[in-house]
Amino acid sequence: MLNARQATADSFFPQQRRWCNTGPIGIIDIGSNSIRLVVYDQLTRTPRILFNEKVAAQLGRNIPINGNIDDEAIARALDGLKRFWELSKAMKLSSLRTVATAAIRDAENGNVVLEAIKAIGLKVEVLSGEEEGQGSGYGVISAMPDANGIVGDLGGGSLELIRIENGKVGERISFPFGVLRIADIRKKNRNALDRAVAEAFKKASWLKEAKNLPFYMVGGAWRSLTRLDLYATRYPIPVLHNYIMGRDRPTKLLRIIQRHNPKKLRNKAGISSSRIGQLSDAAALLSVVSRQLNSKHLVTSVYGLREGLLYLGLDKETQKLDPLIWSANQRGEASGRFYQQGETLYNWMTPLFIDELPAYHRLRHAACLLADTAWQINPDFRAEQILSIILHGRWVGLDARGRALIGEALATSYDGTMDKKVVNNLLTEEDRIRAFRWGKAIRLGMRLSAGVTSTLKESRIIRRDNQVILQFYGNHRLNGETVGRRLKALAHSFNATEAVEFF
Repeated sequence: MLNARQATADSFFPQQRRWCNTGPIGIIDIGSNSIRLVVYDQLTRTPRILFNEKVAAQLGRNIPINGNIDDEAIARALDGLKRFWELSKAMKLSSLRTVATAAIRDAENGNVVLEAIKAIGLKVEVLSGEEEGQGSGYGVISAMPDANGIVGDLGGGSLELIRIENGKVGERISFPFGVLRIADIRKKNRNALDRAVAEAFKKASWLKEAKNLPFYMVGGAWRSLTRLDLYATRYPIPVLHNYIMGRDRPTKLLRIIQRHNPKKLRNKAGISSSRIGQLSDAAALLSVVSRQLNSKHLVTSVYGLREGLLYLGLDKETQKLDPLIWSANQRGEASGRFYQQGETLYNWMTPLFIDELPAYHRLRHAACLLADTAWQINPDFRAEQILSIILHGRWVGLDARGRALIGEALATSYDGTMDKKVVNNLLTEEDRIRAFRWGKAIRLGMRLSAGVTSTLKESRIIRRDNQVILQFYGNHRLNGETVGRRLKALAHSFNATEAVEFF
């Protein structure tokens, strides 16, 4: 249930109005575990990352012990921030925002650190727990507009829980359960973490009303857990975003961590050295939290606070855009040969698939927008390359099954005959048939039109009785032998015969 009394995004983030969008923009995120500079191409619906670097300063490491950030961590942080500041100037960023979270706001010497950072030339916004939670919540919404559940943003010093529903952030709360604090709690006794979490959750009565919902995981420690699960389950594609785990998986992952050599896990699962020592605590906390919330399932989000800050800087109409369709359209217009060819192709072939559910229309739409993006690749490898781009690319608003559907369709459109074991492991037979038909329709449309929208608009493709019919309303000379072969292949995919009509 959303809380109408919560403060608005504008009141929490007045600085969102400060984004200047005349060139690359950057965010420096000073967290309790790491400090990161991320540079984006511009402020758009799904901005592209141009540069990403982190420093594992671990500012929050000693705060639970003596309340202060230790000198060694401060030195590492300042060295990293000096480099980030110089890089930001060299990149001529149009906007740079520096935000700090739990370590700076909780440490007794936080103001001393802030003054040292200010001396470098950086102006720091210290976010409250609620502000941090709201930013993370909108980050997940930015990537998954239909998300409905609880976001859990795990940092080094704190855990933020945020209710999201209908594209809005509702109630949120910050707990002192950062991954750097969990070890001390677990040392007390076997059930200490369970009791601590249960007691803390009593402070948020709204959590009782939000049980049996998806739990969206944000933060580097939980992303590393996802990498481990991808490795442990031999999942077909190593993509973190929108990866779904059952709520019992954290407990099983904890057993795997306890039984295996950390070096082996680091090498095999691709987990960074700075995260490997945190896996056990991250898994233990996730196991307790998912049980307390009775989570329906666990969903990994690579979007979080930084992306939420960007999202809040967009106008309302831009926020409403589908991130997948927007990204596919941008990629298609940048890499395709002809303006709006993908959109025209999608509209042209829709009569063949009029009975599909809206979710399939959306995926087919994205496939059409991307249909011409591999034209510059060697023809012998186009199908293979486009499949890899779809399966492994940095897409949001898309789960693994959706990737496989689009990838299968586009590989088919380039007449791909390579081994598609990865796709086959993600799709049902019905899915494969659907994607195969999309691909055959795209293949016909691309050949018929030569990629030119005006030629495609002079024809129509329909199904009638047990026929797939290509109708020409304009230039009848556009029909030809190659068009006929591809029409026949499309009709065959529907177990139908082909026909051509002229008007």
